Amino acid sequence: MNNFHVMDHPLIQHKLTMIREKNCGTKVFREVVNEISMLMAYEVSRDLPLEDLVIETPLMKTTQKTLAGKKVAIIPILRAGLGMVDGILELIPAAKVGHVGMYRDHDTLQPVEYFVKLPSDISERQLFVVDPMLATGGSAVAAIDSLIARGAVPSSIKFCCLVAAPEGVKVLQDAHPDIQIYAAALDEKLDENSYILPGLGDAGDRLFGTK
Repeated sequence: MNNFHVMDHPLIQHKLTMIREKNCGTKVFREVVNEISMLMAYEVSRDLPLEDLVIETPLMKTTQKTLAGKKVAIIPILRAGLGMVDGILELIPAAKVGHVGMYRDHDTLQPVEYFVKLPSDISERQLFVVDPMLATGGSAVAAIDSLIARGAVPSSIKFCCLVAAPEGVKVLQDAHPDIQIYAAALDEKLDENSYILPGLGDAGDRLFGTK
């Protein structure tokens, strides 16, 4: 699984344990998801291209590095993905934000797209597709399919989640083997209702205080 990366940094693992706890309230849950997302963005953006820039310090002229080339867009899968956007924007404030809305059909259990709004120059951007949970992989694959159909370059897409199930990782890898997947944790398995075990429950409900 060389395109799958678990971010086992101590701060990320500590904060993830906080939000796994069932008694973690909405306010703290939301704040900590934001913090984990910011920490993950640091690693996910590691290979952003740089270029030389001549500047003048208080002492002399010098050539230093600055971000170059590809601009960034963050694409949350609605609605839970919204919880990861602000943390990434803290580090990359110039990033644009697109949205892909998905819901699961009760009969077929397949993801259905209901909303897409993207930057017009999506083909020129590095895309961070974010969703707290990679469970069955269905929504992630459908969202990425939607981006590619609208001009996104597959090699410019990275998928970021907090918790992944092995089943979902395999589905996403089989569908899009060239896309890099980043997770704060790889959990044990899915239960009979396709919830991740041990997981952290329904991320959307816990972010927005709904049931």
